[in-house]
Amino acid sequence: MSKKTVVLGVTGGIAAYKSAEIVSRLKKQGYDVFVVLTGHGQKFITKTTFQSISQNQVYTDMFDIPQHDTEHIALAKRADVFVVAPATANILGKVACGIADDLLTTTLMAVKSPVIFAPAMNTAMYENKVVQQNIKNLEGLGYHFIKPQQGRLACGDVGKGKMAEPSDIVEEINGLLSQKQALKGKNILVTAGPTQEPIDPFRFITNHSSGKMGYAIAETAKSLGANVTLISGPTHLEKPTGVEYVPILTADDMLKAVKSYAQSSDALIMSAAISDYAPKMYHEKKVKKKSDNLTLELTKTPDILQYISTSCPGLVKVGFAAETDNIIEYAKEKLIKKKLDLIVANDISDDKSGFKSDTNQITIISEKEVMPFEIMSKHDCAKKILDKVINLIN
Repeated sequence: MSKKTVVLGVTGGIAAYKSAEIVSRLKKQGYDVFVVLTGHGQKFITKTTFQSISQNQVYTDMFDIPQHDTEHIALAKRADVFVVAPATANILGKVACGIADDLLTTTLMAVKSPVIFAPAMNTAMYENKVVQQNIKNLEGLGYHFIKPQQGRLACGDVGKGKMAEPSDIVEEINGLLSQKQALKGKNILVTAGPTQEPIDPFRFITNHSSGKMGYAIAETAKSLGANVTLISGPTHLEKPTGVEYVPILTADDMLKAVKSYAQSSDALIMSAAISDYAPKMYHEKKVKKKSDNLTLELTKTPDILQYISTSCPGLVKVGFAAETDNIIEYAKEKLIKKKLDLIVANDISDDKSGFKSDTNQITIISEKEVMPFEIMSKHDCAKKILDKVINLIN
């Protein structure tokens, strides 16, 4: 396989120091790397740094292109993938509006390879409606985004805006350049988040599910080439890029949505935390506090996995068992009862593997095997799950 070429655009943000690690990681993996460093970028990191790590000329000006290859699209022709990290509000605005007034923006206008933006900026800037609209427009045009992280920013503020880690950016590059996308052309249906079962217009029954695990599965399946549909209860998460997003509220809503997509899917991964019970009666008006006690009669919600197991026998079915005790025992019982191909068990009483954490410690169980894993990020858990799904589909 011939060596792949990555062109990295580095703009003027404090996160530019991380871009040197991106180049280093890419070089260690055998990529040929060329860096376009803007004038503002040079205020944060030097041309010499990138030249030393990449072992290639670093371009800073429209007229930096070698004499034997004088066209301004020379770099665009070389790129198998083009990455802008950090991507400031300025560069996003320019590209969204088709402005080409320096080497980086001119090259981006000419590139035909996939383009990845890794935004990095102050939280207020990132959440600005103009910036968000520019991101939305660029995503609609096929540009890829690696979402910034939450944390303490260089200015001292705490919020969303930190550039993604170099390891995550390189992983995204690898995914885009992978010759074998194991789920290419496959239809993967994922459920995520909690359901809300209304008592009255003011109150509802729900649970602590954040949706993070399901969203990680949807994003990872998409990166593997799948056509992904994400059916999600209410969460505070951003919708994953490039997936069909179906919002729902109740367990009944979830059942209807799953019915609509299951027949045309190759695999169903039910990571949603669906309420087992719902109020038997919905009160049209707010229930008033009249005494010290309130009796609420509940009724079972529909068993979606049970329905799917009988109506879609050829579908690869993956369930989840979020437990607090007897975790493996209860998960095995559910695997058999619901006629699943796999079940993913985890201990929700552990802070590092519960609903709201960014990590999880899972055990993947099939009819013949119990596969425990060490604690890892939910995206890494998603990869482990999808590896098993790929084997089942094939």
